[in-house]
Amino acid sequence: MTSPRERPAWGAIVPFLLPAAVFYLGLTAYPVIRTVWNSVHEVLPRRETFVGGAHYAELWADDTFWRAVRNTVTWALVAPFLEVSIALLLALALYARVPAARLLRIAWFTPVLMSYVVVGIVWMWIYNYDWGAANAILRAVGLGHWAQPWLGATDTALPALIVVTTWMWTGFNMVVLLAALHALPTEVIEAAELDRCGWGAKLTRVMVPLILPTILNLLVLSFVGKMKIFDLVWITTKGGPLWSTETVSTYVYKRAFEWSTFDLGYPSAIATVWFVIVMSFVAVLTWMVRRRQKLEY
Repeated sequence: MTSPRERPAWGAIVPFLLPAAVFYLGLTAYPVIRTVWNSVHEVLPRRETFVGGAHYAELWADDTFWRAVRNTVTWALVAPFLEVSIALLLALALYARVPAARLLRIAWFTPVLMSYVVVGIVWMWIYNYDWGAANAILRAVGLGHWAQPWLGATDTALPALIVVTTWMWTGFNMVVLLAALHALPTEVIEAAELDRCGWGAKLTRVMVPLILPTILNLLVLSFVGKMKIFDLVWITTKGGPLWSTETVSTYVYKRAFEWSTFDLGYPSAIATVWFVIVMSFVAVLTWMVRRRQKLEY
């Protein structure tokens, strides 16, 4: 039996937990439950009609939805590997104390501090066909025939936005990886150097395996962020041209608030399906990361 001193002091705990619980229930739990509820109803102004799984059945024939799914999944699979790979190279450069390391650390991390609205506007200027920096550089080096409306062509709009998110979030991953490199046990690094282990072998056989859990966690975080990307697309292209940059989040917003359908049930069904898909991916990836972390080095 627990003594009176070991019993939790609920009188002191509840006042601290109650504000967070109220915010969680009101801003997270209730919206999720309400969205699921709306997904099985036709929600019109001042009227709700139960339709069961009709909205979910309609999703299978919605070509725009599947185009948005392809775009979002492509973004979520490509961008994390680009961000983490480049971030690892930058972190290694700072770890090796390249010249002007402090200045470079600030310069590479600065994009993380900018909002998606600012980043979107800046890159719209950069990608401008007539006077944007991207095409101006191409013309200056004699590659003017490569100049094109990067955000206005269906085959370049999505890759152009992937470049933007890579530029924006690489600095965050770099700082985390740099901290992981500095946290490596010095005796392991020194032992590798005493064994005359070259820089390449030391990197691939000692350093990267030791920080692999950090790399995997960064990949998961980036994947989740790209699966719900909205701000950048809305500022730059709004899903165009011809749905080439449409994501699930922008499509849900359009169906709920822009298109004159007045029915919140169908976009709620899209959001519910996507919520389940994202949570399933996160559960599987988290399980894989935890299995990897059980390995003993």
